[in-house]
Amino acid sequence: MSEDLHALQRRLAEFAAARDWQQYHTPKNLAAALSVEAAELVEIFQWLTPEESAKVMSDPRRAGRVEDEVADVLAYLLQFCEALGIDALTALAAKIERNESRFPAVREARPDRPRGSEGEAEE
Repeated sequence: MSEDLHALQRRLAEFAAARDWQQYHTPKNLAAALSVEAAELVEIFQWLTPEESAKVMSDPRRAGRVEDEVADVLAYLLQFCEALGIDALTALAAKIERNESRFPAVREARPDRPRGSEGEAEE
């Protein structure tokens, strides 16, 4: 795991310990908190058009909200991984490798199917 990511996990653990919060940081509670924070991120984009969502960071107020929610999601994910002994970067690398096998790169788009559509990888 990246030392930076590990250092952030340690900071989060120290922050929780200093407030006696570890008792609440069970995998179940952390998974629920992660879900809530992800939903708060979704809420920012809920009624935006695709074009508006692509430009969300150009609005300083919205950009700040997005960054805060991303930080909350990442904090809970790191705490969840810490609680279960998961190396997040190793898990991600393994998942990418599995997906590369499951979904080979598209060599040539077929005119009868949208690019990236299901079933292209099966040919």
